[in-house]
Amino acid sequence: MYHQRLPGDRLTTPEFAQRLAAISTDLGKPVSAYLNRRGQVIRVGVGSPRQTQIPPLELPRYGASRLSGIRCIATQLKRDEPGTATLTAMAIQRLDALICLTLTGSGFQRRGGGETGYVHRTYLAHLVPNPSEASWTVSEEMTLEAIAQQDFLDLVEALEGEFEREFVGQSVDSDGDRVLLVGLRTQNTSETEFEEHLAEVVRLVDTAGGVVLQTIQQGRSRPHPQTVIGSGKVDELALAVQTLGANLVVFDRDLSPAQVRNLEKRLGVRVVDRTEVILDIFAQRAQSRAGKLQVELAQLEYSLPRLTGQGQKMSRLGGGIGTRGPGETQLETERRAISQRISRLQREVTNLQAHRARMRQQRQAQEVPSIALVGYTNAGKSTLLNVLANSEIYTADQLFATLDPTTRRLSIQEDVTHTVHQLVLTDTVGFIHELPPALVDAFRATLEEVTEADALLHVVDLSHAAWQNQIHSVMGILAEMPITPGPILLVFNKIDAVDGDTLELAKEEYPQATFISATAGFGLATLRQRLLQLVEYAR
Repeated sequence: MYHQRLPGDRLTTPEFAQRLAAISTDLGKPVSAYLNRRGQVIRVGVGSPRQTQIPPLELPRYGASRLSGIRCIATQLKRDEPGTATLTAMAIQRLDALICLTLTGSGFQRRGGGETGYVHRTYLAHLVPNPSEASWTVSEEMTLEAIAQQDFLDLVEALEGEFEREFVGQSVDSDGDRVLLVGLRTQNTSETEFEEHLAEVVRLVDTAGGVVLQTIQQGRSRPHPQTVIGSGKVDELALAVQTLGANLVVFDRDLSPAQVRNLEKRLGVRVVDRTEVILDIFAQRAQSRAGKLQVELAQLEYSLPRLTGQGQKMSRLGGGIGTRGPGETQLETERRAISQRISRLQREVTNLQAHRARMRQQRQAQEVPSIALVGYTNAGKSTLLNVLANSEIYTADQLFATLDPTTRRLSIQEDVTHTVHQLVLTDTVGFIHELPPALVDAFRATLEEVTEADALLHVVDLSHAAWQNQIHSVMGILAEMPITPGPILLVFNKIDAVDGDTLELAKEEYPQATFISATAGFGLATLRQRLLQLVEYAR
């Protein structure tokens, strides 16, 4: 078969189709042949197009703006039109066309004698731009002679022209990444928690500058060890990538390096996990030298085990046949360079810790109590600091709008004695559910502002549907810190944006908390007095 060459402007020839059908009949199995636009056979496999499909990354050309430059001629034993699995394989590979040959079973003698015919009827399928329903179209049943007369080049050129126009339109409409979000719900996660978690990842993608085109969900007892989701769902995801023109797939959980490689091989686009999205947001937010330093450290510590290669086979420093040789590979060189950079950054973070420790000692020498604002990201900590201290630090309705700690002095007059007390408030980076370990380690200098403060002000966004889970997440992170933080005052913010039932529920569950609205100014006088009581208790 590999020596066969078809005319460049024809989908197939009767002779090639009959020969392929004869082989399939002899084997009793479907056979798929893949040809390039020069009419050369580049691959033949026993099985359906789904079973023999070429991984996207191995295709000669691949992308939403064009077809792959390969067509498939496949036999099928049943006399039915091509099924969804076959057509999905065509879409995933972005084939120029798919020609399906149904078989007679044993061949038939042509009238008047001559060669035996094995092809019963044929179908022609190809992708369609701007699909309203399916991503493909399938012709009516055709004779072999009819499909052999089809002009292949005219068909492909017309299709690619439409795909190019569609791709340009999508690029104009969207400046950021076009994202497909994948969520896996396991048995130990309730439906409500799962939906809240997915909504948070959507918000993370939006904050990072991406646009979520579609969310694909699956329920499994446990993640698939190779691809997180099942094989059929991976095919569905790959089809959605092609249909919607996505260029990035985001998973709602951490992925192993092997899972990322397996998924990218099957999907043909970049795959990242939730942690990588958070790291990207931090990289965008970092303004100060200290912030950039800590973000780079977190990114390098995350990426080091994810450097791609062939593992031990890439090494020239190991032992055994095929591994001995002079020098080191490019992979090992990169790993060594990153490890050295991590060591240097860790020393700089240690120096940063020492610098901030000296700053805290100077404040402590002046006997000024310190309070750190902590809480879930976007709870309103920076807004509250601005209102209390009459400052103008950056605020935005975004996740992780604050990255670098900001300290402001606050004067509060006691109601009874009218004595003026001085406090120091420090705004810190927001927390999030399952805070990535790489960030916790890299931002240890920043998080020390929390553990070294005399007391904590835990700000909660009461208007958020998952405010109870957010409280538990923050308290869990605080409990895991190496040094136990000081006493905590719980402050519910944004009470002007909640209904009465939610407010009453929070008051019942947390009777010692303070309820405010930083933007509307509700409850701030009470909060100031509670701050004085808090530092007095901390001493």
